Amino acid sequence: MAFSGALTLTDLNDFITPSQACIKPVEQTNKPDVKDPGAASTEIQVDSSGSYYEVTSDGTKQAGRRLETAQISLNDCLACSGCITSAESVLITMQSHTEVLNFLTNNPDRSSPTHKIPVLSISPQSLASLAASVSSSSSHPVDLSHVLHRVKAFCKEALGFEHVFDTTFARHIALLEHAREFQERKRGEGKLPMLASACPGWICYAEKTHAEMLPFISTTKSPQQVMGTLVKEWMGGKWGKKPDQIYHVTVMPCYDKKLEASRQDFYNEQYATRDVDCVITTGELELLMREKNWDLSMAVGGEDAPKRTLKLGSTSPPASSSMSPATPLGLGDGDEIELPELIAHPGTSSGSYLQSVISMAGDASSCELAVRTVRGADYEEYTVADRATGAVLFKGAKCYGFRNLQNVVRKVGRDAGVQVGRGAAGRMAAVRARGRGRKTTADGAAPEVDKGYDYVEVMACPGGCVNGGGQLRSPVQDKDAEGYPRDWAQNGVKVDDDSDTTVSGPKANWGSKEWTKKVEGAYWGGLPTPPPTPPNAEPGEPNGHRLRPSVNADLLASQVLFDLCKPTAVSSPTTSWHTNMDDEAEEWRRKFFRTQYRAVESEIIGLAVKW
Repeated sequence: MAFSGALTLTDLNDFITPSQACIKPVEQTNKPDVKDPGAASTEIQVDSSGSYYEVTSDGTKQAGRRLETAQISLNDCLACSGCITSAESVLITMQSHTEVLNFLTNNPDRSSPTHKIPVLSISPQSLASLAASVSSSSSHPVDLSHVLHRVKAFCKEALGFEHVFDTTFARHIALLEHAREFQERKRGEGKLPMLASACPGWICYAEKTHAEMLPFISTTKSPQQVMGTLVKEWMGGKWGKKPDQIYHVTVMPCYDKKLEASRQDFYNEQYATRDVDCVITTGELELLMREKNWDLSMAVGGEDAPKRTLKLGSTSPPASSSMSPATPLGLGDGDEIELPELIAHPGTSSGSYLQSVISMAGDASSCELAVRTVRGADYEEYTVADRATGAVLFKGAKCYGFRNLQNVVRKVGRDAGVQVGRGAAGRMAAVRARGRGRKTTADGAAPEVDKGYDYVEVMACPGGCVNGGGQLRSPVQDKDAEGYPRDWAQNGVKVDDDSDTTVSGPKANWGSKEWTKKVEGAYWGGLPTPPPTPPNAEPGEPNGHRLRPSVNADLLASQVLFDLCKPTAVSSPTTSWHTNMDDEAEEWRRKFFRTQYRAVESEIIGLAVKW
């Protein structure tokens, strides 16, 4: 009798399970009366208040000293052998809304030379969660644009931030570089299939349990870290500030983004600062609003004002704009930098990584895109084929959630000839693979070889980023699906005292499928489905050279590339992102927009652990 694949044991060093090395010290009550002659002259004791003391061998506390409580940093958490997903809310103390308030309170005045410019960047998924929450509790639904303007007003007026941006322009740059990296791999400059790495939870999982998958993972920075480069390097240069003179906070839908920001790859040794100084979740931002008595459902001035944008295909500002023709693109009056807001990238609400690659696979007029559902909406396969010949030009997949992720990792490893499964699950997968290889068609001929994936968009959370662990929780429903009243207290669920619409406590869920759909709808601006994809290329332009959500964003991205990389062979910043620059400029491109991943080696030997 064969067991279900979900019940089969796999690697013992699993990402989700608690680590054998992560233990809590406890007081030993059965102390031996006889001391070992070779024992140390001091020992550690715990008093009734829970404080630790180093005392002499005779047990006199007066001769001892109080020990400081051990602190676990983000790097320590990331380098352990498990449990960061289940314990990060306890361990992460330096990445919280309290830390943000402490900085803003103690930040010197702008006239002081030690003043740091506080900048906040918020993800569109966080804005969608806030919009869905406001719309569900108000008779007047709001869209992302209104929520963004209200968040800006709150962060500037109530908290004291000087600049507030959304991260969609940073995502635009990340997608441009992402598509460039895929083209490099197609030319043989890397391994395929290429696995998307915007999700830090997936990266941690691969580094800790599937190091053999690291060569397949995209090295392009995530939108959060690209935004860190923009704020600390590009904007800082425009403001005349060094990276350590800027304090950058991001609002993200995921707790693992805190771990991502703490990586050593994103630390500037010269200025002793990180690209992102602090990460708070959507829920923490909403908590700040409640503490400051800020009502996000109330309109703020200027939220319906028309946006200042460039005309399509023009590098000059429109006549109604207050920017002069000599004003650099993206710069407003004074030291204010204006980025394109809420750029809609067609595809998925987790960043549209797969669609950005599909747009490069072939001309939409001569190719056909087919989508096959493998296991629900969280696991789908996308195939681009030539209409005339039927030849498969591209095959990719969208994979969300750890259960689907395991299946995709094994498939990728099998197709690439890499052993990724160990234990019973790995052996059973190998047996099934050998069995498939012996199959033949009805006429005895060998079956057609299935084309492996060229690309996989991977996310750790089911439903993607809109369902991240840091998002707002779904409102409490007073009645169940059959219309009967719900007794939350009887079911062990605690309801917050200050609100009758928010569930808390150990039995509360971050979200449900219905709530995730509402957040997804808010993300797309109320559209029943995402905009059509792949985007069309401009007339006379090779397909895929632009992602085409905004010409303004393309022009500004080229300006950023020119300013940061300083190419010697290019005299104009209007060059395409895909233009090859000189060697030194290309090295700068990799420094600013690429990163690297490495296996995390466990220092714990399971057989030597004493329980």
